[in-house]
Amino acid sequence: MALDKSNYLATVSSSHRKSLGQFFTHPKVAAFMVQWVLESGNASVHDPAFGMGAFLDATTPNSDVAFTGSEVDPDILNHWKATNPEHPAKVYREDYLLSWGRKYGNIVCNPPYLRFQKFLNRNLVFEQFEKELNLKLSGYINTASAFLIKSLAELAPGGRLAYIMPLEFLNTGYGTMAKELLIAGDHLAAIIRLDCEKDVFPDSITSVGLILYDSSRTFSDVRFYVAHSIEHLGSIFEGEPLAAIPYKDLSPAEKWLPYFDENAAVVDRTNSVPLKHYGRFSRGIATGANQFFVLKPSRASDLGLGDSEVTQVVTRSSQIKTPFFTEADYQNLIKQDEPALLFDIHGKTSEKAGNYIWVGEQQGYNRRFLTKSRKPWYKTESRQPSPLLLGVFSRGGYKIVRNTSAALNLTCFHGFQPNLLGLRYIDHLFLYFFSKIGREILSLSIRKYGDSLDKFEPNDLNGALVPTPDIFDEIPGDDLEAALTHLKDTGEIPQYAESWFRSLKL
Repeated sequence: MALDKSNYLATVSSSHRKSLGQFFTHPKVAAFMVQWVLESGNASVHDPAFGMGAFLDATTPNSDVAFTGSEVDPDILNHWKATNPEHPAKVYREDYLLSWGRKYGNIVCNPPYLRFQKFLNRNLVFEQFEKELNLKLSGYINTASAFLIKSLAELAPGGRLAYIMPLEFLNTGYGTMAKELLIAGDHLAAIIRLDCEKDVFPDSITSVGLILYDSSRTFSDVRFYVAHSIEHLGSIFEGEPLAAIPYKDLSPAEKWLPYFDENAAVVDRTNSVPLKHYGRFSRGIATGANQFFVLKPSRASDLGLGDSEVTQVVTRSSQIKTPFFTEADYQNLIKQDEPALLFDIHGKTSEKAGNYIWVGEQQGYNRRFLTKSRKPWYKTESRQPSPLLLGVFSRGGYKIVRNTSAALNLTCFHGFQPNLLGLRYIDHLFLYFFSKIGREILSLSIRKYGDSLDKFEPNDLNGALVPTPDIFDEIPGDDLEAALTHLKDTGEIPQYAESWFRSLKL
Protein backbone atom coordinates (compact mmCIF):
# COMPACT_ATOMS: atom_id res chain seq x y z
CA MET A 1 0.00 0.00 0.00
CA ALA A 2 1.45 3.38 -1.00
CA LEU A 3 1.82 6.32 1.33
CA ASP A 4 -1.20 8.62 1.52
CA LYS A 5 0.23 11.63 -0.27
CA SER A 6 -2.40 14.12 0.87
CA ASN A 7 -1.92 13.07 4.49
CA TYR A 8 1.85 13.52 4.29
CA LEU A 9 1.63 16.87 2.50
CA ALA A 10 -0.81 18.11 5.13
CA THR A 11 1.54 17.30 7.99
CA VAL A 12 4.86 18.65 6.70
CA SER A 13 5.74 22.10 5.45
CA SER A 14 6.72 22.93 1.88
CA SER A 15 9.98 24.32 3.26
CA HIS A 16 10.75 20.87 4.73
CA ARG A 17 10.19 19.19 1.35
CA LYS A 18 12.19 21.88 -0.42
CA SER A 19 15.10 21.54 2.00
CA LEU A 20 15.37 17.85 1.05
CA GLY A 21 14.76 18.35 -2.67
CA GLN A 22 11.61 16.19 -2.67
CA PHE A 23 9.70 15.94 -5.98
CA PHE A 24 7.31 13.00 -6.00
CA THR A 25 7.03 10.51 -8.85
CA HIS A 26 3.93 10.20 -11.01
CA PRO A 27 2.53 6.63 -10.78
CA LYS A 28 2.59 6.09 -14.57
CA VAL A 29 6.21 7.20 -14.79
CA ALA A 30 7.12 4.90 -11.90
CA ALA A 31 5.31 1.99 -13.57
CA PHE A 32 7.18 2.56 -16.85
CA MET A 33 10.55 2.63 -15.09
CA VAL A 34 9.89 -0.44 -12.94
CA GLN A 35 8.62 -2.45 -15.89
CA TRP A 36 11.70 -1.53 -17.90
CA VAL A 37 14.23 -2.55 -15.24
CA LEU A 38 12.42 -5.83 -14.45
CA GLU A 39 12.82 -6.86 -18.09
CA SER A 40 16.42 -7.57 -17.11
CA GLY A 41 15.17 -10.82 -15.59
CA ASN A 42 16.48 -9.87 -12.15
CA ALA A 43 13.63 -9.75 -9.61
CA SER A 44 15.26 -7.34 -7.15
CA VAL A 45 14.79 -3.56 -7.15
CA HIS A 46 16.45 -0.89 -5.01
CA ASP A 47 15.22 2.69 -4.69
CA PRO A 48 17.92 5.01 -3.26
CA ALA A 49 15.39 7.80 -2.55
CA PHE A 50 12.27 5.96 -1.38
CA GLY A 51 10.10 9.00 -0.61
CA MET A 52 6.42 8.07 -0.88
CA GLY A 53 7.06 4.60 -2.23
CA ALA A 54 5.92 5.21 -5.81
CA PHE A 55 8.34 2.62 -7.22
CA LEU A 56 7.40 0.07 -4.58
CA ASP A 57 3.74 0.60 -5.44
CA ALA A 58 4.61 0.01 -9.12
CA THR A 59 6.04 -3.44 -8.27
CA THR A 60 2.76 -4.62 -6.67
CA PRO A 61 1.65 -6.67 -9.73
CA ASN A 62 4.98 -8.53 -9.48
CA SER A 63 4.68 -10.32 -6.16
CA ASP A 64 8.07 -12.01 -6.57
CA VAL A 65 10.02 -8.74 -6.57
CA ALA A 66 12.42 -8.28 -3.67
CA PHE A 67 12.26 -4.54 -2.97
CA THR A 68 14.66 -2.48 -0.86
CA GLY A 69 14.97 1.26 -0.39
CA SER A 70 16.93 4.03 1.27
CA GLU A 71 15.37 7.15 2.77
CA VAL A 72 17.11 9.95 4.64
CA ASP A 73 13.95 11.75 5.82
CA PRO A 74 12.56 10.21 9.04
CA ASP A 75 9.26 12.08 8.69
CA ILE A 76 8.28 10.57 5.37
CA LEU A 77 9.64 7.14 6.32
CA ASN A 78 7.63 7.11 9.57
CA HIS A 79 4.52 8.03 7.59
CA TRP A 80 5.09 5.11 5.26
CA LYS A 81 5.76 2.64 8.06
CA ALA A 82 2.64 3.76 9.91
CA THR A 83 0.58 3.14 6.77
CA ASN A 84 2.29 -0.17 5.96
CA PRO A 85 3.24 -1.78 9.31
CA GLU A 86 3.44 -5.35 7.93
CA HIS A 87 4.95 -4.67 4.50
CA PRO A 88 7.86 -7.04 3.71
CA ALA A 89 9.85 -4.41 1.76
CA LYS A 90 13.03 -3.37 3.55
CA VAL A 91 13.39 0.39 3.60
CA TYR A 92 16.37 1.70 5.54
CA ARG A 93 16.61 5.08 7.15
CA GLU A 94 19.97 6.20 5.79
CA ASP A 95 21.69 8.81 3.68
CA TYR A 96 22.23 6.93 0.44
CA LEU A 97 25.26 9.06 -0.48
CA LEU A 98 26.96 8.00 2.77
CA SER A 99 25.94 4.32 2.68
CA TRP A 100 28.43 2.12 0.83
CA GLY A 101 29.37 -1.51 0.30
CA ARG A 102 26.31 -2.96 -1.48
CA LYS A 103 25.39 -4.01 -5.03
CA TYR A 104 21.87 -3.98 -6.45
CA GLY A 105 20.26 -6.11 -9.15
CA ASN A 106 18.15 -3.24 -10.53
CA ILE A 107 17.95 0.40 -9.47
CA VAL A 108 15.10 2.86 -9.95
CA CYS A 109 15.29 6.36 -8.55
CA ASN A 110 13.85 9.83 -8.49
CA PRO A 111 16.75 11.43 -6.61
CA PRO A 112 16.44 14.56 -4.48
CA TYR A 113 17.25 17.67 -6.43
CA LEU A 114 19.34 20.21 -4.55
CA ARG A 115 21.81 22.62 -6.12
CA PHE A 116 25.41 22.57 -4.95
CA GLN A 117 24.85 25.52 -2.58
CA LYS A 118 22.38 23.43 -0.53
CA PHE A 119 24.02 20.02 -0.92
CA LEU A 120 23.52 18.18 2.40
CA ASN A 121 26.67 16.78 4.09
CA ARG A 122 28.58 18.11 1.09
CA ASN A 123 32.18 17.76 2.32
CA LEU A 124 31.60 14.33 3.86
CA VAL A 125 29.95 13.06 0.67
CA PHE A 126 32.86 14.30 -1.43
CA GLU A 127 35.33 12.53 0.87
CA GLN A 128 33.39 9.27 0.58
CA PHE A 129 33.29 9.39 -3.23
CA GLU A 130 37.02 9.93 -3.34
CA LYS A 131 37.62 7.11 -0.86
CA GLU A 132 35.20 4.55 -2.31
CA LEU A 133 35.32 5.31 -6.05
CA ASN A 134 38.50 7.34 -6.41
CA LEU A 135 36.38 10.07 -7.98
CA LYS A 136 36.74 13.77 -7.24
CA LEU A 137 33.33 15.37 -7.66
CA SER A 138 32.96 18.83 -9.16
CA GLY A 139 32.25 21.56 -6.65
CA TYR A 140 29.20 22.52 -8.74
CA ILE A 141 27.57 19.08 -8.82
CA ASN A 142 23.99 18.74 -7.58
CA THR A 143 22.59 15.92 -5.46
CA ALA A 144 20.79 14.21 -8.36
CA SER A 145 24.02 13.82 -10.34
CA ALA A 146 25.85 12.48 -7.29
CA PHE A 147 23.08 9.90 -6.77
CA LEU A 148 23.36 8.79 -10.41
CA ILE A 149 27.14 8.40 -10.28
CA LYS A 150 26.93 6.30 -7.11
CA SER A 151 24.15 4.09 -8.49
CA LEU A 152 26.10 3.40 -11.69
CA ALA A 153 28.94 2.12 -9.51
CA GLU A 154 26.60 -0.07 -7.45
CA LEU A 155 24.57 -1.69 -10.24
CA ALA A 156 25.23 -5.43 -10.33
CA PRO A 157 26.29 -7.10 -13.61
CA GLY A 158 23.22 -7.94 -15.67
CA GLY A 159 21.06 -5.32 -13.98
CA ARG A 160 19.24 -2.27 -15.26
CA LEU A 161 19.04 1.29 -13.98
CA ALA A 162 16.27 3.83 -14.59
CA TYR A 163 16.73 7.33 -13.22
CA ILE A 164 14.67 10.51 -13.30
CA MET A 165 17.10 13.39 -13.80
CA PRO A 166 17.08 17.16 -14.24
CA LEU A 167 18.53 17.21 -17.76
CA GLU A 168 20.61 20.33 -17.29
CA PHE A 169 23.51 18.02 -16.37
CA LEU A 170 23.74 17.06 -20.05
CA ASN A 171 24.95 20.58 -20.84
CA THR A 172 27.12 21.39 -17.84
CA GLY A 173 30.73 21.02 -16.82
CA TYR A 174 29.82 19.16 -13.64
CA GLY A 175 27.83 16.68 -15.75
CA THR A 176 30.92 15.55 -17.66
CA MET A 177 31.82 12.88 -15.11
CA ALA A 178 28.31 11.40 -15.11
CA LYS A 179 28.29 11.30 -18.91
CA GLU A 180 31.71 9.61 -18.94
CA LEU A 181 30.38 6.88 -16.68
CA LEU A 182 27.12 6.53 -18.61
CA ILE A 183 28.86 5.80 -21.91
CA ALA A 184 31.73 3.73 -20.54
CA GLY A 185 31.13 0.20 -21.79
CA ASP A 186 28.34 1.26 -24.21
CA HIS A 187 25.51 0.38 -21.78
CA LEU A 188 23.44 3.58 -22.00
CA ALA A 189 20.29 2.56 -23.87
CA ALA A 190 18.28 5.77 -24.09
CA ILE A 191 17.55 9.20 -22.66
CA ILE A 192 13.92 10.36 -22.71
CA ARG A 193 13.08 14.02 -22.23
CA LEU A 194 9.68 14.52 -20.61
CA ASP A 195 8.14 17.49 -22.38
CA CYS A 196 5.14 16.90 -20.15
CA GLU A 197 7.21 17.78 -17.05
CA LYS A 198 4.47 20.00 -15.62
CA ASP A 199 2.12 17.00 -15.60
CA VAL A 200 4.79 14.77 -14.11
CA PHE A 201 6.35 17.23 -11.65
CA PRO A 202 4.12 20.32 -11.21
CA ASP A 203 6.67 21.97 -8.89
CA SER A 204 9.71 21.33 -11.06
CA ILE A 205 11.63 24.32 -12.42
CA THR A 206 13.97 22.37 -14.67
CA SER A 207 13.69 20.15 -17.73
CA VAL A 208 13.28 16.54 -16.64
CA GLY A 209 14.04 13.21 -18.30
CA LEU A 210 14.68 9.50 -17.84
CA ILE A 211 18.07 7.79 -18.04
CA LEU A 212 17.84 4.11 -19.06
CA TYR A 213 20.99 2.02 -18.57
CA ASP A 214 21.40 -1.74 -19.12
CA SER A 215 24.60 -3.32 -17.81
CA SER A 216 23.80 -6.65 -19.52
CA ARG A 217 23.85 -5.24 -23.07
CA THR A 218 26.01 -3.06 -25.26
CA PHE A 219 24.60 -0.66 -27.80
CA SER A 220 26.01 0.87 -30.95
CA ASP A 221 24.35 4.22 -30.24
CA VAL A 222 22.41 6.19 -27.65
CA ARG A 223 18.79 6.94 -28.55
CA PHE A 224 17.28 10.30 -27.65
CA TYR A 225 13.47 10.45 -27.32
CA VAL A 226 10.90 13.08 -26.34
CA ALA A 227 7.68 12.09 -24.56
CA HIS A 228 5.01 14.72 -25.18
CA SER A 229 2.54 13.23 -22.71
CA ILE A 230 2.48 10.68 -19.92
CA GLU A 231 0.43 8.37 -22.13
CA HIS A 232 3.04 8.66 -24.89
CA LEU A 233 5.70 7.33 -22.52
CA GLY A 234 4.23 3.82 -22.55
CA SER A 235 4.65 3.50 -26.33
CA ILE A 236 7.79 5.61 -26.68
CA PHE A 237 9.92 2.83 -28.16
CA GLU A 238 7.38 2.05 -30.88
CA GLY A 239 8.40 5.24 -32.68
CA GLU A 240 11.72 6.43 -34.04
CA PRO A 241 14.02 8.40 -31.71
CA LEU A 242 14.74 12.04 -32.45
CA ALA A 243 18.39 11.07 -32.68
CA ALA A 244 20.50 7.94 -32.45
CA ILE A 245 24.07 9.06 -31.80
CA PRO A 246 26.83 6.46 -32.28
CA TYR A 247 28.97 5.98 -29.23
CA LYS A 248 32.07 6.94 -31.20
CA ASP A 249 30.52 10.37 -31.80
CA LEU A 250 29.52 11.02 -28.18
CA SER A 251 31.89 13.17 -26.17
CA PRO A 252 31.26 13.65 -22.44
CA ALA A 253 32.71 17.17 -22.74
CA GLU A 254 30.16 18.18 -25.41
CA LYS A 255 26.63 19.39 -24.71
CA TRP A 256 23.99 16.69 -25.26
CA LEU A 257 20.74 18.65 -24.99
CA PRO A 258 20.88 19.64 -28.71
CA TYR A 259 20.36 15.95 -29.56
CA PHE A 260 16.73 16.45 -28.54
CA ASP A 261 16.33 19.14 -31.21
CA GLU A 262 16.22 17.81 -34.74
CA ASN A 263 16.73 21.35 -36.02
CA ALA A 264 19.80 22.07 -33.90
CA ALA A 265 22.63 23.76 -35.76
CA VAL A 266 25.69 21.73 -36.76
CA VAL A 267 28.75 23.97 -36.57
CA ASP A 268 31.73 23.94 -38.92
CA ARG A 269 34.61 23.98 -36.47
CA THR A 270 37.12 24.98 -39.14
CA ASN A 271 35.41 28.39 -39.32
CA SER A 272 34.80 28.86 -35.62
CA VAL A 273 36.60 29.33 -32.33
CA PRO A 274 35.37 29.37 -28.71
CA LEU A 275 34.22 32.81 -27.58
CA LYS A 276 36.99 32.83 -24.93
CA HIS A 277 39.37 33.40 -27.86
CA TYR A 278 38.15 37.04 -27.74
CA GLY A 279 37.45 37.51 -24.03
CA ARG A 280 35.09 36.23 -21.38
CA PHE A 281 31.59 36.65 -20.07
CA SER A 282 31.18 36.84 -16.31
CA ARG A 283 28.08 37.11 -14.17
CA GLY A 284 26.88 40.50 -13.06
CA ILE A 285 27.49 41.98 -9.62
CA ALA A 286 25.80 39.98 -6.86
CA THR A 287 25.19 42.37 -3.97
CA GLY A 288 23.72 39.85 -1.57
CA ALA A 289 21.19 42.48 -0.44
CA ASN A 290 19.69 44.55 -3.24
CA GLN A 291 17.33 46.19 -0.75
CA PHE A 292 20.37 47.91 0.78
CA PHE A 293 22.74 48.37 -2.16
CA VAL A 294 20.35 49.37 -4.97
CA LEU A 295 19.10 52.94 -4.72
CA LYS A 296 16.85 55.29 -6.60
CA PRO A 297 18.40 58.75 -7.20
CA SER A 298 15.81 60.30 -4.88
CA ARG A 299 16.76 57.88 -2.13
CA ALA A 300 20.49 58.55 -2.58
CA SER A 301 19.76 62.27 -2.39
CA ASP A 302 17.70 61.88 0.77
CA LEU A 303 20.56 59.94 2.35
CA GLY A 304 23.00 62.71 1.41
CA LEU A 305 25.31 60.37 -0.52
CA GLY A 306 27.95 61.90 -2.77
CA ASP A 307 29.00 60.92 -6.29
CA SER A 308 31.93 58.93 -4.89
CA GLU A 309 29.53 56.77 -2.87
CA VAL A 310 27.27 55.55 -5.68
CA THR A 311 27.95 53.92 -9.04
CA GLN A 312 25.92 53.74 -12.24
CA VAL A 313 24.29 50.33 -12.61
CA VAL A 314 21.63 48.45 -14.56
CA THR A 315 19.61 46.52 -12.01
CA ARG A 316 16.84 44.93 -14.11
CA SER A 317 16.71 43.57 -17.63
CA SER A 318 13.57 45.61 -18.28
CA GLN A 319 15.57 48.83 -17.87
CA ILE A 320 17.08 48.22 -21.32
CA LYS A 321 14.46 48.39 -24.05
CA THR A 322 16.55 48.24 -27.25
CA PRO A 323 19.69 46.43 -28.52
CA PHE A 324 21.74 49.59 -27.88
CA PHE A 325 22.22 51.17 -24.46
CA THR A 326 23.94 54.57 -24.37
CA GLU A 327 24.89 57.06 -21.70
CA ALA A 328 21.81 59.07 -22.69
CA ASP A 329 19.64 55.99 -22.08
CA TYR A 330 21.14 55.60 -18.64
CA GLN A 331 20.56 59.27 -17.80
CA ASN A 332 16.92 58.78 -18.75
CA LEU A 333 16.71 56.10 -16.05
CA ILE A 334 18.05 58.63 -13.57
CA LYS A 335 15.50 61.23 -14.67
CA GLN A 336 12.73 58.66 -14.20
CA ASP A 337 14.04 57.92 -10.68
CA GLU A 338 14.67 54.28 -11.57
CA PRO A 339 16.67 52.13 -9.10
CA ALA A 340 19.88 52.59 -11.09
CA LEU A 341 22.50 53.49 -8.48
CA LEU A 342 24.70 51.11 -6.54
CA PHE A 343 25.92 52.00 -3.05
CA ASP A 344 29.64 51.65 -3.70
CA ILE A 345 32.11 53.74 -1.73
CA HIS A 346 35.29 54.92 -3.44
CA GLY A 347 37.71 56.54 -1.01
CA LYS A 348 36.92 57.86 2.44
CA THR A 349 33.52 57.12 3.95
CA SER A 350 31.53 60.26 4.65
CA GLU A 351 29.44 60.74 7.78
CA LYS A 352 26.24 60.31 5.75
CA ALA A 353 27.46 57.06 4.21
CA GLY A 354 28.60 55.85 7.63
CA ASN A 355 25.11 56.47 8.98
CA TYR A 356 23.61 54.45 6.14
CA ILE A 357 26.03 51.59 6.80
CA TRP A 358 25.02 51.65 10.47
CA VAL A 359 21.34 51.41 9.49
CA GLY A 360 22.17 48.45 7.23
CA GLU A 361 23.89 46.67 10.10
CA GLN A 362 20.91 47.22 12.38
CA GLN A 363 18.74 45.55 9.74
CA GLY A 364 21.13 42.60 9.45
CA TYR A 365 22.31 43.15 5.89
CA ASN A 366 25.91 42.56 7.03
CA ARG A 367 24.97 39.02 8.08
CA ARG A 368 23.63 37.87 4.71
CA PHE A 369 25.21 34.87 2.94
CA LEU A 370 27.36 37.00 0.62
CA THR A 371 27.94 40.08 2.72
CA LYS A 372 29.22 38.32 5.83
CA SER A 373 32.31 37.07 3.98
CA ARG A 374 33.30 40.53 2.69
CA LYS A 375 35.69 42.88 4.43
CA PRO A 376 34.15 45.38 4.79
CA TRP A 377 30.75 43.83 4.23
CA TYR A 378 29.44 46.80 2.24
CA LYS A 379 32.22 46.66 -0.37
CA THR A 380 30.76 45.30 -3.62
CA GLU A 381 32.60 43.47 -6.37
CA SER A 382 34.97 45.50 -8.52
CA ARG A 383 33.92 45.52 -12.18
CA GLN A 384 34.33 47.53 -15.35
CA PRO A 385 31.44 48.45 -17.69
CA SER A 386 30.91 45.66 -20.23
CA PRO A 387 30.53 46.54 -23.91
CA LEU A 388 28.27 43.51 -24.43
CA LEU A 389 25.47 42.45 -22.10
CA LEU A 390 23.59 39.18 -22.49
CA GLY A 391 20.42 38.33 -20.59
CA VAL A 392 20.73 35.44 -18.14
CA PHE A 393 17.15 34.14 -18.46
CA SER A 394 14.93 34.14 -21.51
CA ARG A 395 11.92 32.60 -23.17
CA GLY A 396 11.87 32.46 -26.95
CA GLY A 397 15.19 34.18 -27.56
CA TYR A 398 17.92 35.86 -25.52
CA LYS A 399 18.58 39.62 -25.15
CA ILE A 400 21.93 40.89 -26.41
CA VAL A 401 22.85 44.55 -25.81
CA ARG A 402 25.64 46.78 -27.13
CA ASN A 403 26.47 48.87 -24.07
CA THR A 404 28.31 52.17 -24.56
CA SER A 405 27.29 53.65 -21.21
CA ALA A 406 29.41 53.72 -18.07
CA ALA A 407 26.88 51.59 -16.20
CA LEU A 408 27.80 48.33 -14.52
CA ASN A 409 25.28 45.47 -14.39
CA LEU A 410 23.79 43.27 -11.71
CA THR A 411 23.05 39.57 -12.21
CA CYS A 412 20.21 40.14 -14.67
CA PHE A 413 22.93 40.24 -17.34
CA HIS A 414 26.24 38.54 -17.97
CA GLY A 415 28.87 41.05 -19.05
CA PHE A 416 31.54 40.46 -21.71
CA GLN A 417 35.06 41.77 -21.12
CA PRO A 418 37.18 41.56 -24.28
CA ASN A 419 40.88 40.78 -24.38
CA LEU A 420 43.23 42.75 -26.67
CA LEU A 421 42.09 40.74 -29.69
CA GLY A 422 38.45 41.01 -28.75
CA LEU A 423 38.62 44.82 -28.54
CA ARG A 424 38.89 44.84 -32.34
CA TYR A 425 35.77 42.73 -32.81
CA ILE A 426 33.16 43.96 -30.30
CA ASP A 427 30.74 45.13 -32.97
CA HIS A 428 31.41 42.02 -35.07
CA LEU A 429 30.55 39.80 -32.11
CA PHE A 430 27.47 41.88 -31.31
CA LEU A 431 26.10 41.47 -34.83
CA TYR A 432 26.91 37.76 -34.78
CA PHE A 433 25.04 37.27 -31.48
CA PHE A 434 22.10 39.17 -32.92
CA SER A 435 22.01 37.20 -36.20
CA LYS A 436 19.77 34.21 -36.77
CA ILE A 437 22.74 31.89 -37.25
CA GLY A 438 24.45 33.24 -34.14
CA ARG A 439 21.29 32.66 -32.13
CA GLU A 440 21.02 29.09 -33.43
CA ILE A 441 24.60 28.31 -32.49
CA LEU A 442 24.49 30.07 -29.13
CA SER A 443 21.30 28.17 -28.30
CA LEU A 444 23.42 25.01 -28.18
CA SER A 445 24.90 26.39 -24.95
CA ILE A 446 21.58 27.18 -23.26
CA ARG A 447 20.45 25.27 -20.19
CA LYS A 448 16.81 24.26 -20.51
CA TYR A 449 14.51 24.59 -17.53
CA GLY A 450 10.85 23.88 -17.02
CA ASP A 451 8.08 26.03 -18.51
CA SER A 452 10.25 26.84 -21.57
CA LEU A 453 12.71 28.85 -19.47
CA ASP A 454 16.26 29.12 -20.85
CA LYS A 455 19.35 30.12 -18.91
CA PHE A 456 22.93 30.94 -19.84
CA GLU A 457 25.89 30.35 -17.54
CA PRO A 458 29.13 32.30 -18.18
CA ASN A 459 31.28 29.20 -18.72
CA ASP A 460 28.79 27.82 -21.24
CA LEU A 461 28.90 31.11 -23.13
CA ASN A 462 32.67 31.28 -23.09
CA GLY A 463 32.84 27.87 -24.76
CA ALA A 464 30.22 28.77 -27.39
CA LEU A 465 31.44 28.82 -30.98
CA VAL A 466 31.85 32.12 -32.83
CA PRO A 467 33.49 33.14 -36.13
CA THR A 468 37.25 33.12 -36.52
CA PRO A 469 39.07 36.47 -36.89
CA ASP A 470 39.56 35.66 -40.59
CA ILE A 471 35.79 35.63 -41.12
CA PHE A 472 35.35 38.87 -39.23
CA ASP A 473 38.18 40.47 -41.20
CA GLU A 474 36.37 39.77 -44.47
CA ILE A 475 33.55 42.14 -43.43
CA PRO A 476 34.11 45.63 -44.95
CA GLY A 477 34.18 48.39 -42.35
CA ASP A 478 31.54 50.47 -44.14
CA ASP A 479 29.21 47.46 -44.33
CA LEU A 480 29.70 46.82 -40.61
CA GLU A 481 28.71 50.40 -39.76
CA ALA A 482 25.74 50.23 -42.14
CA ALA A 483 24.53 47.03 -40.47
CA LEU A 484 24.74 48.64 -37.02
CA THR A 485 22.77 51.63 -38.24
CA HIS A 486 20.15 49.37 -39.81
CA LEU A 487 19.80 47.50 -36.53
CA LYS A 488 19.35 50.76 -34.60
CA ASP A 489 16.67 51.91 -37.03
CA THR A 490 14.72 48.67 -37.50
CA GLY A 491 15.59 46.31 -34.63
CA GLU A 492 16.93 43.75 -37.12
CA ILE A 493 20.19 43.20 -38.92
CA PRO A 494 20.08 43.38 -42.74
CA GLN A 495 20.02 40.20 -44.80
CA TYR A 496 23.48 40.83 -46.24
CA ALA A 497 24.84 40.81 -42.68
CA GLU A 498 23.22 37.42 -42.06
CA SER A 499 25.24 36.07 -45.00
CA TRP A 500 28.52 36.90 -43.25
CA PHE A 501 28.03 34.00 -40.86
CA ARG A 502 26.64 31.27 -43.13
CA SER A 503 29.97 29.47 -43.35
CA LEU A 504 29.70 28.52 -39.66
CA LYS A 505 26.88 26.02 -40.35
CA LEU A 506 27.38 22.71 -42.06
